Amino acid sequence: MSIYFIVGPTAIGKSDLALRIAQHINGEIINADSMQVYKNLNILTARPQKQDLKKIKHHLYGHIEGFNRYNVAHWCNESLKIIKKNNNKKPLIFVGGTGMYIDKLINGLFNIPTIPEKLKKQSEKELNKLGINKFYEEVIKVDKEAAIKINSNDSIRLRRIWEIFMHTKIPMSTWTKKNEKKFIQNDDYYLYLFLPNREKNYERVNNRFVKMVERGAINEVKSLLKLNLDKSLPIMKAHGVPELSSYIMDDGELEECIKDGQKVTRNYVKRQHTWWNSSTLKIHQKITEFPDEIDIKMINFN
Repeated sequence: MSIYFIVGPTAIGKSDLALRIAQHINGEIINADSMQVYKNLNILTARPQKQDLKKIKHHLYGHIEGFNRYNVAHWCNESLKIIKKNNNKKPLIFVGGTGMYIDKLINGLFNIPTIPEKLKKQSEKELNKLGINKFYEEVIKVDKEAAIKINSNDSIRLRRIWEIFMHTKIPMSTWTKKNEKKFIQNDDYYLYLFLPNREKNYERVNNRFVKMVERGAINEVKSLLKLNLDKSLPIMKAHGVPELSSYIMDDGELEECIKDGQKVTRNYVKRQHTWWNSSTLKIHQKITEFPDEIDIKMINFN
């Protein structure tokens, strides 16, 4: 089976390259971005254009309603179904920047019970009440082994450790020593990691956010707000949604809103660079150019 991963930070042109590769090798594309799964966000998540979707078969784009709390387990299981259904007929190209999705698809997931929605809201309240530093201290108390392995500012993973312990009374570090569910049974995959210059990446982020606003991101968020969704849902935290929501609800300055949206996304890019630089995944080829600017011949296909 030929499985390819095109990964790296946001706003570098991964989707464009994935499309060219798919056309070159007659493959299909699978989304590996945690926000591009939602129907309600097209512009702000930079989902592929309609004309691109017609050229090559795409999977897992815009198929989830915003009121759902989609997660890595859902994505891995849906990806597995596509892999099985494909049955080695065509090369599959996963493209996206959500490193945890890629990591779990390759390395497997632990069978941890589903965390109740009520507890997820409670963990967010605790984090907001205590602040990240004190919350980290609380997490250390319930599962030091798991907590010391992650960045003390990684609120998402800290909340996860806290939630698992509060729900099961078993530390996450204990759960991770149990048997895991595998999705890819062998090493028959090729991972292409793109880490171009970070400052130039920031410039792209800034320019893209402006273009998103020009393309109608404000109306997209207005439509989202009309659904009256819980603010703790992942879709309500997508980059640009809180910032544009504030502009819409408070009638603030658009220029400031854009600056805030750009800053949030740049911070995310910084975290992505850090994550991929420290990843232990088997990398077939690491490339420092922007993927949408390279000649496809630079990719060493096997």
